Amino acid sequence: MYFDSHAHLNDPKFDEDRAAVIADLAAHGVTHVMNVGCCLASSHDCVAMAKQYPMIYASVGTHPQDAKEVDDTVLDTYRELAKEKKVLAIGEIGLDYYYGGDDKEVQRSAFERQMQLAQDLDLPVIIHSRSANGDTMDILRNFPRVTGTLHCYAGSPELAKLYVKMGWYIGFTGVVTFKNARKAVETAMVVPLDRMLIETDCPFMAPEPHRGTRNDSRYVPLVAAKLAELRGISPEEMGRITSDNAKRLFRMD
Repeated sequence: MYFDSHAHLNDPKFDEDRAAVIADLAAHGVTHVMNVGCCLASSHDCVAMAKQYPMIYASVGTHPQDAKEVDDTVLDTYRELAKEKKVLAIGEIGLDYYYGGDDKEVQRSAFERQMQLAQDLDLPVIIHSRSANGDTMDILRNFPRVTGTLHCYAGSPELAKLYVKMGWYIGFTGVVTFKNARKAVETAMVVPLDRMLIETDCPFMAPEPHRGTRNDSRYVPLVAAKLAELRGISPEEMGRITSDNAKRLFRMD
C-alpha cells in the first residue's frame, strides 16, 4: 500500500538490524522502497540491495555534497549501473548551498552532467535542492525533457505549484508532521494529489512521535496519515494515491 519514495537503507546506521527492518516492512503496509544513491559507493550498495530484496528499487547518482567526485569515469559507471532492471532513476542529485556553497560551480557542473545523463537514458531524476531554488530552477529549465521529484521539498507553496506545472512531483517527509512545519503544511494543501509522493529520507527526519530517533521506512505511513488529515481523505487512500504516483514516476508496471 505504501511506497517510500526516498530512503537510504544502505546507511551504516542500519548495519546492525537492516535485514530485520526490511523483513518488517510488510507488517506496516510498506510494499515498495526507492533506495537512493548519494555517491558512487552508495549507488553500488543501492543496486546490490535492489537485487537482494524484492520490494527495494534503486537510483544511482551523486549528492551535491560529493559533487567533486563526478567525472567521466563516475558517469560511465552510472550509465552501466542504470542497465540493471531495478535501477529506475538518477539521483540524489542537485544543489546544496546551505553551508555557503563555496563550491557552487563544482555543484552546478555535477548537477548538469547528471541531468544530461538522465536525459540520455530517458530516466526520471530525484532532486536535492537546499537554499538553491533559483539555480535549481534554472538548470531544470535547461532540460525540459527530464522530470522527476523534488525530494524533501522545502520551498514555497507558490514554487511547488510552478514545479507541478512543469510536470514534476513533490516529495513530503516526516517534516510535515512537525509542529512548526508551517511551510510544508501549506505546500501539502496546494499540491495536487496526483503529484504528491511520501518519503522517509531515512535514517534522517523521523516523523512525530519518533522525532529525534533513527528513521526507517516503516514510518512512512505516518507521513501519509498526516497528509491524509490535511486533505480530508483516509490514510489508506493517501497511501494508494502516492503509491500509484511513485509507480507512474518511476515507470513501473
